[in-house]
Amino acid sequence: MNLAPASRSGASGPALVALSPEQALVCRDLWVAFGREEVLRGVDLAVPWGAFLPLVGPNGAGKTTLLKTLLGLVRPLRGDVVSDFRRRPPGYVPQQARIDPRFPIDATGIVAMGLYPGRGWWRPLGRAGRRAVAEALALVGLAGHGNKLFAELSGGMRQKALIARALVGGAMVLVLDEPTAGLDEASQREILARLAVLSREQGRTVILAHHGEALLRGLTDQVAQVEHGRVRLRPLAATEGGGHV
Repeated sequence: MNLAPASRSGASGPALVALSPEQALVCRDLWVAFGREEVLRGVDLAVPWGAFLPLVGPNGAGKTTLLKTLLGLVRPLRGDVVSDFRRRPPGYVPQQARIDPRFPIDATGIVAMGLYPGRGWWRPLGRAGRRAVAEALALVGLAGHGNKLFAELSGGMRQKALIARALVGGAMVLVLDEPTAGLDEASQREILARLAVLSREQGRTVILAHHGEALLRGLTDQVAQVEHGRVRLRPLAATEGGGHV
């Protein structure tokens, strides 16, 4: 994975930011503030297609804010985010997506929600839609579970269904905010491994906020450290005590 800070093309004055064919998105000199509090400061990042990029760092460091800014959900104070998301929308799994488990909907219905932007919620799923939902469920390891009520699924299976919902529309960029939060270690490992496979074998770009690094070993050799509003790429620590937060 060839990640690098976004290049600056001039010593002074604004520079145009453009995507190369190899890049999924680029941000340059990105600043975000809420009131007087600066949350992100001068972020430069270029993410290539097929990257598996965990954002790591302490709580409150700005990981969620960075993800939302990349998606266009938060407006930066200054700086640029350049992507092809208008033409090729990303899949997004927000932190702790709130779907009442008592709501009588099955896994197929959850995943089909990802098709609403293209076809509307009122239209029947149709043969092509059912095929897309089945394929998305299979990608996350839920083949054969489409008829199970969301309430009947384990925490890990519910999270997989939400990831499938982000995938079903054909998104080649996945943005996930703490997708393993609240899950047991085995479920965390499985979900992270499946996301890494989507990157490695299908060329999908996966950007996720993640707390801690131990479960990332063997899946990537580089992370983006988010701390004090700054973002820097660094090697993944070889051990828990490898000198990185």
